[in-house]
Amino acid sequence: MTDIKSYISDLQFQLEAAYPEDEARAMAWWIVEELSGLSRTQLQFGCKDTTFLANMQEKTQEIISRLLHFEPIQYIFGHTLWNGLDLKVTPATLIPRPETAELVEEISNHKSQISNFKSPIRVLDVGTGTGCIAIALKKAHPEWQVSGIDISPEAIEVARENAIRNNVDVNFLVADIFSDEIEGISNSTISPCTFHFSSFNVVVSNPPYITESEKVSMKSNVLDYEPHTALFVPDSDPLRFYRRIAELFSLSLHTEEQGCLFFEINEAFAHEMEGLLHEKGYADVRVTRDIYGKERIIEGKIEK
Repeated sequence: MTDIKSYISDLQFQLEAAYPEDEARAMAWWIVEELSGLSRTQLQFGCKDTTFLANMQEKTQEIISRLLHFEPIQYIFGHTLWNGLDLKVTPATLIPRPETAELVEEISNHKSQISNFKSPIRVLDVGTGTGCIAIALKKAHPEWQVSGIDISPEAIEVARENAIRNNVDVNFLVADIFSDEIEGISNSTISPCTFHFSSFNVVVSNPPYITESEKVSMKSNVLDYEPHTALFVPDSDPLRFYRRIAELFSLSLHTEEQGCLFFEINEAFAHEMEGLLHEKGYADVRVTRDIYGKERIIEGKIEK
């Protein structure tokens, strides 16, 4: 009879052919937890009968094979834990990153300032993907009215499932910010509904920001599996999403209204982003470094 420790060590050894030791160990535990339905604590301290490990062997080897081809484990299992949320992920959505959780935290750090805005506080997440930002903000601030938009109907379906999965009420819409007349498809109907940035006083976005020329330095698990439309921008116009969102938001605010804008950014363009927001009329522009020391978050305030 194989014990848990030996089984995990064997999986880790196989995965170390393609992954660093720490990452291989984490994946090995995740596989066994997922397939057994038991937590790590239960596996380590509460599980006396390990005969179930033999029954998992075939499925385990299939997963190992997929991982050795660099398929993300989050797509294999169809979900991930991020910032305290259990989120469904599919190849139609990006896998949420740790630095995006820092973006959510940065917005929460401005709660006292945001609370002075015109009530109720209405938040828009542009390019919502899995809905992770919108759902995390609603979870942390139930009193806020939170919406998310994305050009991908498949992503919006995932976001809606994630809102239900995490017991929050977020309005998700299919919308294209580059359309002359931005329209969306709401949660409650399949017919188009007019969508206006003017409904919001906080806008947040983690849009595509990796340039095409940066592809050469990217790992296979990202390049071969995650949606390119949610990742890449042309080298000729890397700030196209930021420019459009900043313009739409600033033009939508009525006289005497205030608003805050928050972006996750490519650290290579932090200086250019500061200039862009100042050019569009934003004040108190500030760049924040992420846990890796990269200039990753930018924010600005606008008043009319």
